[in-house]
Amino acid sequence: MLFWILVAALTAALAVILLYPLLRGAKAADNIRAGEAAVYRDQLRELDRDLDGGLITPEEADYARAEIGRRLIAVSAEEPAETPKPARRHRFTEAFVLLVLPVLGLCLYLTTGRPDLPSQPLEARLENPGNDVAVLITKAERHLAEKPDDGKGWDVLAPIYFRTMRVNDAQVAYRNAIRLLGPSPVRLDGLAETLMAVSDGVVTEEARQVLEQSLTLQPDNPRARFYIALSMEQAGRPDEARQAFEALAKQSPSDAPWLPLVNQHIAMNGGAPAGANPAAPGANPSAPGNPTQQDVAAAENMSAGDRQQMIRGMVESLDAKLSEDPNNFEGWVRLVRSYAVLNDKDRAAGALKRGLAAFPPPGEEGRQLLALARELGIATEGATQ
Repeated sequence: MLFWILVAALTAALAVILLYPLLRGAKAADNIRAGEAAVYRDQLRELDRDLDGGLITPEEADYARAEIGRRLIAVSAEEPAETPKPARRHRFTEAFVLLVLPVLGLCLYLTTGRPDLPSQPLEARLENPGNDVAVLITKAERHLAEKPDDGKGWDVLAPIYFRTMRVNDAQVAYRNAIRLLGPSPVRLDGLAETLMAVSDGVVTEEARQVLEQSLTLQPDNPRARFYIALSMEQAGRPDEARQAFEALAKQSPSDAPWLPLVNQHIAMNGGAPAGANPAAPGANPSAPGNPTQQDVAAAENMSAGDRQQMIRGMVESLDAKLSEDPNNFEGWVRLVRSYAVLNDKDRAAGALKRGLAAFPPPGEEGRQLLALARELGIATEGATQ
């Protein structure tokens, strides 16, 4: 009942606000005409004073008096018989505002709304959260507050925290899951990624130790091997990084989704990305940013400087292709990372902004681009505008 009282009160208040200009319209028009007539009469009196004071000649006074008199007559001659017409229009508008709009709104609400559905408190929403991620997180947090030793709960909550950009909470959740359930490659890799996210994409010593522990459990873990190779690259050890990336490319299937990125790092560290052989089964030589077979052959005989120049040309070619066809998420990821590795943060930020225009942050791809930017230390302020 209280709901309908509030609806009625709001409808009445809105009707008054909408009707107020209409109700005062005729009176305002009369006031305007009376004000204009008073101004003209004052001008006539002021004209007489100017004439007596010798400020103007009689001829000028006669001309001005005739003009002011003409305007005064025009204002005074407006017939009041014309005012009922706008009044009739106002009455129709008033009836529309008072009756038709509320009835239309009520019918629309009764048709498409759920007036019979009671309000649902938080406890009820927690019982049936559906696809509401915020409610799912709240439910899991309440459960873990009561049972902090539930390792499975921490294991489920940790990746959700990470996907929703709550990196510090994700790190705590991964540590608790490892402590209660024991280390696993998935948990250790997740913990390492949270450590890198906190350090703006830098593979810290702690993250490297966690990744090495993951490799002891799963020696062919591509994610851990990639990040360890990346730590060598960040530490300024290009030869070791190239060898690590080449070993990862050699063990990866030809259609592995991470292979183009690995090949980029091989090339950026002075190697020939032999793993990106277009003739290999399942490879996609037409994908933007992938080196062609001719590029690979040419890179083998180049000096380090020429090879670096070739890499910049490949990156610029990828940039041009994405400008023509921006609907390539993996291409934007490669472009942003390539500019960052080339230490061209301005172009990396520009590529990030253009990529987010094609894949806005509310979507999964947009969130991944923002996470990549944080990992690489690229400023995200203004990138979504």
